[in-house]
Amino acid sequence: MAIKSVQEFLAASVQKDMSGDVFELESSHLLEVKLNGRVWAKAGSMVAYQGGVKFVRQGMMEQGLGNLLKKAISGEGMQLMKMEGQGRVYVADAGKKITLLRLAGDTIFVNGNDVLAYEDGIQSDITMMKRMAGMMSGGLFNMKLSGSGIVAITSHYEPLTLPVSAKTGPVFTDPNATVAWSGSLSPEVVADISFSTLLGRGSGESIQLKFQGEGWVVVQPYEEVYFQKQG
Repeated sequence: MAIKSVQEFLAASVQKDMSGDVFELESSHLLEVKLNGRVWAKAGSMVAYQGGVKFVRQGMMEQGLGNLLKKAISGEGMQLMKMEGQGRVYVADAGKKITLLRLAGDTIFVNGNDVLAYEDGIQSDITMMKRMAGMMSGGLFNMKLSGSGIVAITSHYEPLTLPVSAKTGPVFTDPNATVAWSGSLSPEVVADISFSTLLGRGSGESIQLKFQGEGWVVVQPYEEVYFQKQG
């Protein structure tokens, strides 16, 4: 790697405005939020900010009693914060790759630990795969995001999208590596003891998500520790 002068480094790394959207990637690992009102983000994801911005952890009763009960057992990975005011906020999550999705009346499901931020116009709900709770630590919690606006999701390294259709048959994924899927799909939790016996490990390969129907599922080349099986 070439050595840069201070001036060259500053010119290459300085903050740049490339679009008028509320969300803009400064790099594949750092998101700029041009705040003028309110945006929801993962608690603890702020790395820097400018302007008059107030950060408030999601309230006990915000977004309904049902979500309160789900959040009580879903773990820190589901904690959100409100960013309110006017200014610029820079958010990131452990150096993970950030992908921006513009929803236009769409519905998607995202692994709760992979939701980085979303605009205030997006409706959200916590969903849980109950059968998973008895198999893995804390179960598998996801966020249903719908409406119109921009959503920022994260993945370890480059994500891969797999089409799901009746023609090609069902797609099976490791829950630890599953990032998101289309709102048209309802995955089924299936267990295959032979995987665990064959591989001699209990990290989740014996538990799979089965996607069938018409839609898509996104996976990452990494097993998220957040969903590792206890013991």
